[in-house]
Amino acid sequence: MRPTHWGIATFVAALAISAGLTVTPTAGDLQNQTPAAPPAGAGRAPRNAAEYDEMFNKIKNWGRWGPADQRGAANLITDAKRKQAAALVKSGTSVSLSHDYLKDKSADNPLPFEHVMNRGLQSDTYRVSYHGYAHSHMDGLCHMLYQDKTYNGYTRAEALTDSGCVKLGIENLKNGVITRGILIDIPRLKGVPYLEPSTPVYIEDIEAWERKAGVKVGPGDAVFLYTGRWARREKLGAWELQKNSAGFHSSVAPWVKARDVAFIGSDAVLDVYPELVLDTNGRDQANAFHILMIAALGVDIFDNLDLEALAHTAARMNRWEFMLTVAPLAVTGGTGSPANPIATF
Repeated sequence: MRPTHWGIATFVAALAISAGLTVTPTAGDLQNQTPAAPPAGAGRAPRNAAEYDEMFNKIKNWGRWGPADQRGAANLITDAKRKQAAALVKSGTSVSLSHDYLKDKSADNPLPFEHVMNRGLQSDTYRVSYHGYAHSHMDGLCHMLYQDKTYNGYTRAEALTDSGCVKLGIENLKNGVITRGILIDIPRLKGVPYLEPSTPVYIEDIEAWERKAGVKVGPGDAVFLYTGRWARREKLGAWELQKNSAGFHSSVAPWVKARDVAFIGSDAVLDVYPELVLDTNGRDQANAFHILMIAALGVDIFDNLDLEALAHTAARMNRWEFMLTVAPLAVTGGTGSPANPIATF
């Protein structure tokens, strides 16, 4: 998840208002303004609130696994699917998909991981606000709402309390996730070291990668988008929060539904922003793709993974599918969990 972004003009106006000033643009100001560039993917639905609503309601999985379902698309991971995943293990090589937790404050890490050594230096305390741009984590199904409802149609009052989520909490995945994982390496497809911020990934990009890699995403799979975020960060430094990461365009959501993807993730935060024109009536523009995945489809998301070692290992082996294993912290009512997913080849 990401916080909602403010435009520069909005931010300046807000500062002025807080100081008791009135801001009125002059005719010259208006004439000299550079026209805003069209949003990424402006020609692709959903382009506005009406099309977003239409897509949400067309693809949603509400009731698919029963009116009381708490697991969403994780239901697609059957015993047979876990056996299929286990059969992918050939060499036994394992790779972590978690980035080391960032302890230093930076432009893309406003809330660092806190690690305090306790008296005697034989124990320590961790503290982390894991949602956001920096820390590798899973989003649970109570993490996103659409028009004040969660996945499966629970109202905010039914699902959320001051003490945690009474519906759709992360504890519903405490038995862990074991399934086939597939890496989608768009920089390799395009012949670049990494994707630049705000680069949208479309259905045709994913399917071009499937043809190149010789894999096809199917029911119960976990899909991971490699953008090269951490490689770019190492070379150029932390990107500011105003510079959105590369990610899936919202037009990809029906493809996720059609392929019956169980989990989805990336080395960034998945959403490309800005990409469409939305109001604020339950349609958070900064989390447009997150909302379609979590609230509509019931697909849990992995954010801010480190897929560098996975991309190198997959390329070396020429294998883009693997067994994925991950277990969230068993926090009753949690909106998600820090996570260290493991790929085994």
